[in-house]
Amino acid sequence: MNKTIDNIETMTPDITPSRTAWTAMLLRRAIQIVALGLLVGTVCFFMARSLPGDMATRIAAGRYGYDLVSNAAADAVRLELGLDRPLWLALLHWWGDIARLDLGTSLVSGHAVWREVAHQLAATIELAVASVFVAAVVGLPLGIWSGLHAGGWVDRFTLALAVVLRALPPFLLAVLLMVVVAVQLGAVPVAGDDHGGSLLLPALTLGLGLAAGLARVARSAMREAAASASFEFARTKGLSDRQALVRHGLRQAATPVVAYLGVHAVFLVEGAVVVEALFAWPGIGHALVHAVFGRDVPMIQGAALCMGLLFVVFNLLVDAACLALDPRRRMGAAA
Repeated sequence: MNKTIDNIETMTPDITPSRTAWTAMLLRRAIQIVALGLLVGTVCFFMARSLPGDMATRIAAGRYGYDLVSNAAADAVRLELGLDRPLWLALLHWWGDIARLDLGTSLVSGHAVWREVAHQLAATIELAVASVFVAAVVGLPLGIWSGLHAGGWVDRFTLALAVVLRALPPFLLAVLLMVVVAVQLGAVPVAGDDHGGSLLLPALTLGLGLAAGLARVARSAMREAAASASFEFARTKGLSDRQALVRHGLRQAATPVVAYLGVHAVFLVEGAVVVEALFAWPGIGHALVHAVFGRDVPMIQGAALCMGLLFVVFNLLVDAACLALDPRRRMGAAA
């Protein structure tokens, strides 16, 4: 009997990729990150250079004021920042500075851009994590229940709520939350960087918009999982619906849910600019808005670069999570 079992186990194919396959897959992902990073950095460089007017004059005006700007001051700024170089040579110097982790000095604060961005990036990541948590707490239970009880009042309520929340732009939802939660109820401060109550409103603004789509994706995923052969097979083995859901349904439904978060990560990056500016949250989006108004070109380039790289890294983590959840994707990635 044991020999028979051993023979069956020997004949069963191993769906786990070998170490060499995993290494090749990770190498491909690393190459993709480098290529996307180069693309994001190049776009940031040309974005700053394509601003209307003379960049040296704008920077000099930001330093000394428009009334005190002279041709000599603009020429000094142009020489200091290398704005007199040819475009291709300036791009090479820009990438050389990035390779040395040197994004220059902020023209407003006088501090290194990397130091400023690192502090603000931590606040943006904190906001993003809190927003995903809100989306998961609100969207996943509604989506799972709606998928298992399609046509019920919870399902109809979830679909209607998702339509309303997706239709509301982030700034309008932010204003509504400010008026109701902060002004009328006085539950939390309207804005600031108090990491207690001040995080609640911006996290709700981003999280509720994300929860709307997440609930619909979770609903569809749970309906497909409940109708799958593995779910039915688990029930024929004597498992209850709840046990079959926990052991098989949730894992199958998790892959499209995680993939949805990866596709809509740009919503968090885009919404962070608006939400952080409205609530004065000291994140990278808030810094980018102030840098644009202050004509702080090094800060504009550094903030935009970090936001783009944050989006790339987040998508990489989501891709890795999908590979871990779905063996079929692991086989396809390792092939």
